[in-house]
Amino acid sequence: MVEFIIFSRTARTDSSFTNLREAGRMDLIYQTILTSMFVSHGIRKDVVFHGILNGPPHPPLHLQVDGAELHDVRVDEATWTQILQNVLNGEKHPGITLDKKGFHQIIDEKSEVYVLEESGENIKDVAFGANPVFVIGDQVGLPKKEEDWILRKAKKISLGKQLYLAMSCIDIINYILDARSKK
Repeated sequence: MVEFIIFSRTARTDSSFTNLREAGRMDLIYQTILTSMFVSHGIRKDVVFHGILNGPPHPPLHLQVDGAELHDVRVDEATWTQILQNVLNGEKHPGITLDKKGFHQIIDEKSEVYVLEESGENIKDVAFGANPVFVIGDQVGLPKKEEDWILRKAKKISLGKQLYLAMSCIDIINYILDARSKK
């Protein structure tokens, strides 16, 4: 099982939006769900995505997408806008849950946690266990307080000196994990 945790400072915690970009950059949540979960003609059944939503009006909220349970979805933004609005309105969708857990609560439930940090150990040199959890910040990065806290609990890993979009980080991590699993 592989897990991705995206910490969003601004993603809305209600459904009062017409598009994901204007919903506190909920488009970042959509993009990272896509890159976490989807492969050509399929869904990764061994992936769980966690979005920690800290935008107004009711932060924090924990959005979880479980690839083993996820169905009735497409990859287009309009579909995900509707799904996210419905879930934020309290409606159910297979494989998607929403609760009031915050960042610390989610991390405290995990044992093999890695945080992406430019100064971390190169990901190519890290031997991952069976259940790695990867923490990625939003378009601004983790808040200083959260970063200081997580770095006491997690191992720092790096994709190199180049900074990538959150969704690209997930693609790179999935690529590396896929390549290792086919050996």
